[in-house]
Amino acid sequence: MQQIRGVARSRPVAAAAGGGGIVAARNSAKLGGFNVDRQGKNINDSNNGVGRGEAEAAVRILLRWAGENPDREGLRDTPKRVVDAYGDWFSGYTTDPGEYLQRTFEEVEGYDEMVVLRDIAFESFCEHHMAPIIGRAHVGYLPTDRVVGISKLARVVEGYARRFQVQEKLTAQIAECINEVLKPRGVGVVIDAVHQCMTTRGVHKRGVSMVTSKMLGTFRKDPSTRAEFLRFIDIERKIEV
Repeated sequence: MQQIRGVARSRPVAAAAGGGGIVAARNSAKLGGFNVDRQGKNINDSNNGVGRGEAEAAVRILLRWAGENPDREGLRDTPKRVVDAYGDWFSGYTTDPGEYLQRTFEEVEGYDEMVVLRDIAFESFCEHHMAPIIGRAHVGYLPTDRVVGISKLARVVEGYARRFQVQEKLTAQIAECINEVLKPRGVGVVIDAVHQCMTTRGVHKRGVSMVTSKMLGTFRKDPSTRAEFLRFIDIERKIEV
């Protein structure tokens, strides 16, 4: 972890999050509503009233609709794999990101300057086309009398990203969560992401990324604070997908 003028840089986010992802895996974990073991094997039959067999049957239907034969060797286990993958991709529905911010630290020798965690890599899915959104989030806040472990900021991003999303909502949810729980003087969140719903379909425009921001408190009211945050995150750097 590099420390530059109070700015913590996450490379990669898995390290910042303690390598454990959103839900710590012991003997078993709950992902996307499914109980799974450490290898991702489902040990539960249903989720939100939908049986696993029904979910796998839905995948088989989509394969047939696309023109494939779900019974051929290469696709025989695909429905099972897809359902298992959904448990991982959408594990955010089983978490409350605000809980990650409950443990704070006050012994910071009076530190009251900006705290920034940048380059938090994430993957999400567009709720309109179910296509991947791949990007990075930058999160900053001005603490009052307490700070939070930086891995928890990455976990908040993951908690909201691992759901069906639109980028504007994702940006706002992260900022509002930090603001509500930590009650800092200000919060800033910037997300820079590539949407495969427009790079692999539709207009097919590659090399295009979307930038969204949410500024609260001092970050919104004070132009100098906002400018300092944007300078720290160096938003003009390009992401690679």
